[in-house]
Amino acid sequence: MKLHFIDWIWNVRGRIPLAPGQTAEMAIGRLDPLFHEPGTTHACADRMLTFSKKDPAAQDRMSVFDSGVLVVEHDAAGPVLSYRLASRALLFCFLAPLLFLAFSQLTILAGKLERPAAEAAAGAKDAKKKEDAVPRLNPVDKFLGAPAPEMPKAEAAGKAKEKDKMPSPTPAYVFATLFAVLYAVGRILEAKLVHRLFSKRLQES
Repeated sequence: MKLHFIDWIWNVRGRIPLAPGQTAEMAIGRLDPLFHEPGTTHACADRMLTFSKKDPAAQDRMSVFDSGVLVVEHDAAGPVLSYRLASRALLFCFLAPLLFLAFSQLTILAGKLERPAAEAAAGAKDAKKKEDAVPRLNPVDKFLGAPAPEMPKAEAAGKAKEKDKMPSPTPAYVFATLFAVLYAVGRILEAKLVHRLFSKRLQES
């Protein structure tokens, strides 16, 4: 399977038509100041701008993207700015739910493997309690012919027996859901924000 079919997970792509009369050099020149942030290195060549980021500042509006390519192309309608931006943060948010779901399945499997031993230990514990609860007749009373004491009444019906706590997969499901929502929101929001940012810079006089 070619990487192109899955790289949309961590790559944001877009196309923005240039204004009439706007050249490739003018477009790249207007976008160039966006890449003068701390931790960002970039290079311009002909119709193309490439960049990479390492430990970008928090105030960097493109800090979520680690690298990218912006190039001015020509199609039937005229010149168009085409860009592809890569983000490790988006990739992490996409993979995190899968990781937590794997943890949940391992937790369930571990619970199934531990349950027989836990039930056996609980059964032995209950048997010991019942044996200790049996009333014993004093030897003197027994010699005098006193009747044996009655067995204690069972606890009220419906009261659940104490069970050993087993590992629960619920926390893993919660974290998987949180990261899935975070990825979906981030993937859509970041694509819109960067498209708006580039469009605004290209339209500035």
